[in-house]
Amino acid sequence: LVGQVEVTQTEGLVADVAAYGNYAYLANWGEPDCAGPEKGGVNTPDAGAWVIDISDPANPVEVNFIPMPQDTRPGEGMQVQHIETAKFSGEILVMNAEACGKNYKGGFMLYDVTNPLKPIKLKEGFGERTGSDAHQTHSAFIWQPPGSDSAYLVTQDEEDLSDVDIYDITNPRRPRLISELNLNDYKVAQPALNLADSDLHDMTVKCMTSGTYAGKCIMIASYWDGGYVVLDVTNPASPIFLYDTDYAAIDPELFEQTGIALTPEGNAHQAEFTADNRFFIGTDEDFGPYRARVVTDDGGVYDAGEFGWTVPINELYGTLNGPTIYGGYGCPADRGSIPDASTLTLAPGEEAILVLSRGPVGDPSQTQGACFFSEKVETAQLLGYDAVIIANHHNGALGGEGPDTYFCGGQGHEFEITISALCIGHRAMHELFDDPNAADNFTYPESVPAVGTVGDKISVTTQFDGWGYVHLFDAATGADLDTFAIPEAMDPAFASGFGDLSVHEVATDPTDPSLAYLAYYSGGLRAVQIQCSNPADTSTCELVEVGGYLDPEGNNFWGVEVIPNPADDPNVDGDEVLILASDRDYGLFIFRDP
Repeated sequence: LVGQVEVTQTEGLVADVAAYGNYAYLANWGEPDCAGPEKGGVNTPDAGAWVIDISDPANPVEVNFIPMPQDTRPGEGMQVQHIETAKFSGEILVMNAEACGKNYKGGFMLYDVTNPLKPIKLKEGFGERTGSDAHQTHSAFIWQPPGSDSAYLVTQDEEDLSDVDIYDITNPRRPRLISELNLNDYKVAQPALNLADSDLHDMTVKCMTSGTYAGKCIMIASYWDGGYVVLDVTNPASPIFLYDTDYAAIDPELFEQTGIALTPEGNAHQAEFTADNRFFIGTDEDFGPYRARVVTDDGGVYDAGEFGWTVPINELYGTLNGPTIYGGYGCPADRGSIPDASTLTLAPGEEAILVLSRGPVGDPSQTQGACFFSEKVETAQLLGYDAVIIANHHNGALGGEGPDTYFCGGQGHEFEITISALCIGHRAMHELFDDPNAADNFTYPESVPAVGTVGDKISVTTQFDGWGYVHLFDAATGADLDTFAIPEAMDPAFASGFGDLSVHEVATDPTDPSLAYLAYYSGGLRAVQIQCSNPADTSTCELVEVGGYLDPEGNNFWGVEVIPNPADDPNVDGDEVLILASDRDYGLFIFRDP
């Protein structure tokens, strides 16, 4: 550890980290009252980015704040890139834009941070639109091919099936959408393994001078259950699909550490190429260390997931038992039409269970947009239910190709959570209410139970399946060479009470192709090395932990970035790198690999 700086005492406020030169940027994800009234201005914004002077890494100093528009927050789509075009020369900060309230601006934000103390807004709230609003984005990445006068930006589009959006930002004040892709067109999902929630989460682009793809610009699109999708974007207006990675039939890391044989979770989250372009390392994010099995009183058996940010079933109830009742979509506007839990008659030892649908997405009977999973959970909680089940929608089920796939999404807003929550497949939702055509309900209009319909009684048991972990891939073939997880992530004794033990992000070392650094939430910062028994054969290579840091009082690391050591650092000679890690509950930590 070289230095650190505290920017907040609010838990979960800090998101991603980016850096260029002598400055680092920390994403402010928005205080819990982000959606409420604001005073405005730099001193009281809803969200934005802290600017940290790291010219002396041992003594970093907060020197500025870049505010975002009202009800708008960044997340992990933060990057600073130098570009040189006929229209712009300097450093650009890009931030994704997501909603924390009704007055948000979606799309992406571009700022000229050539002088970080006097940032200049270049473009705000730009992106593909439905009506007057730009779609929300979760991630963004800028690149400029060597020797080119053009610069490009790729964003994740949260509100379109074609969720890979590529823009020409040669003139960053006037971005142009030049291509958009739905990578499910390449059949990247694996519905046979219940891995069908296949959509973009993050992406990186590297223009290569060595390796299999020398002379080309290659994108890794982290496509959740679709795995890691590799595209040639040398011509970004016409990307070329190269390959996608596949998950094994049996989760390899869970089986290696515990002997438990279960299908993998999926959740391809973020990835980077190594310095020599021979490998890439991907991180699968998984906040739910348990999966569930639902058994109905008429003999139905269904696999399900458990939300990682709600109260674990085994912590509240051990097992979950009781009648189900249908509540529609369960968004805030629906709460007045859903019966409260007191309408159910419970036997001793039973719990009241509300069943809701994910979305709405693509339902012509609905005029409201999709609401957060957390808003659905809060609906159930406010109405007195002990637990809630959220069923997948048509898109998540790939129009019927993955009828039993489920998706336990993230927490979209803050509230005190006191109940348990599960996610199940779309077909299971229909069968819970004895729909005779459950296998055919993957197009609209569909037959759904009336709100208030009482369904089957169910019994739910859970099984430990570990937290998210890391993959090492052969960059030329996409072969999954090895996996890595910290031991605690595969130990049921650490399933609750120790924070999140999933990996989040990886940053590879630009000077050493064997090294990478992992932001591991409550597991701290970990350094791994690629070690090969036969360097000529990638199949003999594995990830080995060679270092790490965990503060005695704990950490909650989200982002990690590796940059050259600042030229004017008074403490170091040579070309060493700095490792920057963003702690969600604190601020910035700065490390140097010894």
